[in-house]
Amino acid sequence: MTKNRKIMLGLAGLVLATSACSTQAAPGPATVSSEQAKVLFLGDSIAVGEALPLAAAFKAGGAGFTSIAAEGGGNVVGPFSDENWKKLPEQITSAKPTVVVYQIASYDWGTRQEQQTAYEKLLSTTTGAGAKLVFVTMPPLKPDDFYKPHMAELERTPDVARAVAAGSGGKAVVLDAVEVWGSAYEQTKDGKADRSADGIHTCPQGAARFTSWLLTGLAAVIPGFTPPAAESWANTGWSADKHFQGC
Repeated sequence: MTKNRKIMLGLAGLVLATSACSTQAAPGPATVSSEQAKVLFLGDSIAVGEALPLAAAFKAGGAGFTSIAAEGGGNVVGPFSDENWKKLPEQITSAKPTVVVYQIASYDWGTRQEQQTAYEKLLSTTTGAGAKLVFVTMPPLKPDDFYKPHMAELERTPDVARAVAAGSGGKAVVLDAVEVWGSAYEQTKDGKADRSADGIHTCPQGAARFTSWLLTGLAAVIPGFTPPAAESWANTGWSADKHFQGC
């Protein structure tokens, strides 16, 4: 049995389960077709791996998708964020997105005020480009010595994002990925590798589960957007990418 085939089997139940997932209620933009939807995906190296099946899924669905997720960065607050902000506004504007999806980065360190200021800046930059902002919570980590001093800061980020979304007048929402990952790091799920052994990144199965969940969440955010069937994107070769390690 091939790795891709294993992914498809794991997705079968997920597609049914995610159809009932709740999202934060907020007014949405005008109805668009899948072909009119354009999604810009932001985040760190975790998001880099997730962007692989996402790109395949949006291509299968005929929707636009661009990822500017970055290895060793991609965050909007904390280390490296000053460098990221030098280019981020132009990247968002030039992509002409319908929706900007920001998976909260594992480098989003800082005080609550620093985090909130950065998330509000991302919101204003996104809305200035005519798009809606979707915050996605990051997967739980198995922290090493690099992350341990910052875990309290990272654990606060979902609440900060929710506060920003609550004050956005419907221009931002938060999708809680605990529905995908659970509340604690799990390397395996249903007997198969789901997260990398490094305690941080995803394996192909996990990235595929995340993709199916996010597509369903975005269908609630973008009226008229229809998620493509998992069968159309899960077996397209992305799972062999060298980004997936420790699986």
